[in-house]
Amino acid sequence: MATAVVSVPEISCAACKSAIEGALNPLDGVRAAVVDIAARRVSVDFDEAVIGHDALVAAIESQGYAVAGDG
Repeated sequence: MATAVVSVPEISCAACKSAIEGALNPLDGVRAAVVDIAARRVSVDFDEAVIGHDALVAAIESQGYAVAGDG
């Protein structure tokens, strides 16, 4: 298992949290995705053998949120 912490500056509310967690948690290989609204970060525990970091970023971006830096 690995953990990715991704900065998402546009996170501002419970709807943001719901959309991002809803996009990540169902993905194969994702154990848990948790959005920290105050820190504007997403922490994802995932199995690197099943899903890659790029796919996590793509799931966040698919909800209309830009990932800061290299994610």
